[in-house]
Amino acid sequence: MTVSVNIQNLQQSIEELFEEKPETYSDPERQLFADFLDLLNRGEVRSAEPDPSQPTGWRVNSWVKKGILLGFRIGGIVEMTGAGSPARFFDKSTYPLKPFTVNDGVRIVPGGSSIRTGSYVGRGVTCMPPMYLNVGAYVADGTMVDSHALIGSCAQVGRNCHISAASQLGGVLEPVGAMPVIIEDDVLVGGNCGVYEGTIVKRRAVLGSGTILNRSTPVYDLVRGMVHRATDDTPLVIPEEAVVVAGSRNITSGPGKDWGLSLYTPVIVKYRDAGTETKIQLEDLLR
Repeated sequence: MTVSVNIQNLQQSIEELFEEKPETYSDPERQLFADFLDLLNRGEVRSAEPDPSQPTGWRVNSWVKKGILLGFRIGGIVEMTGAGSPARFFDKSTYPLKPFTVNDGVRIVPGGSSIRTGSYVGRGVTCMPPMYLNVGAYVADGTMVDSHALIGSCAQVGRNCHISAASQLGGVLEPVGAMPVIIEDDVLVGGNCGVYEGTIVKRRAVLGSGTILNRSTPVYDLVRGMVHRATDDTPLVIPEEAVVVAGSRNITSGPGKDWGLSLYTPVIVKYRDAGTETKIQLEDLLR
């Protein structure tokens, strides 16, 4: 049975307990965290959520990040042994594996995947082994998380995305006010990509294999003749339907120029069109 929780009151209590930092936690305080964790698992609270009033279209919920961090304080190290497995694991008692049933509508293919409690996994999500979802992650309906892919703590992934093999979406749990990595709906993240430091990839974008996105590397848009950068106050934002590939730019001064060196840089080479749709339509056959 699901217990109704007043989220506004829960937020206030989480923030107060986070600041108090008691040496030990009472049963009511542990129940407070349990109620919070239940909402995380159901996707009813998120570390970031869509907000049209914000320049990026997203709002950070710092109190949710505080609640996740609170769980690490409350929990003690316990042995976690998988059913029928000789392997032994030791982790925080507050963050065991997330339980699933066939009624959840999630396809978890056998082979060593791990999904931590406190993450939300929507219906129709496919998890190919071995993959990993950390606490606070949010993966919406119909997305495929491929083999050796990592979705870090608090990363947000939209509907019908494909996070391809060996790709990583970095976790941004601290500082609590920082934007986590966000992948919006219908995005294809190619193999061996890395998206870090609160980058936002807008809907229907395509990241070619090996693309790395972070706050330090500008993205050169050959179509619109502009450069996309993060600032002190805003994350790197990849535009809707942009097709981004790994590129390079020449060093124009000093020894680097003399030695003929170049630096890695992501490049937007086009925006999605009929040709792009044809190349990625195979995704539907894999779900």
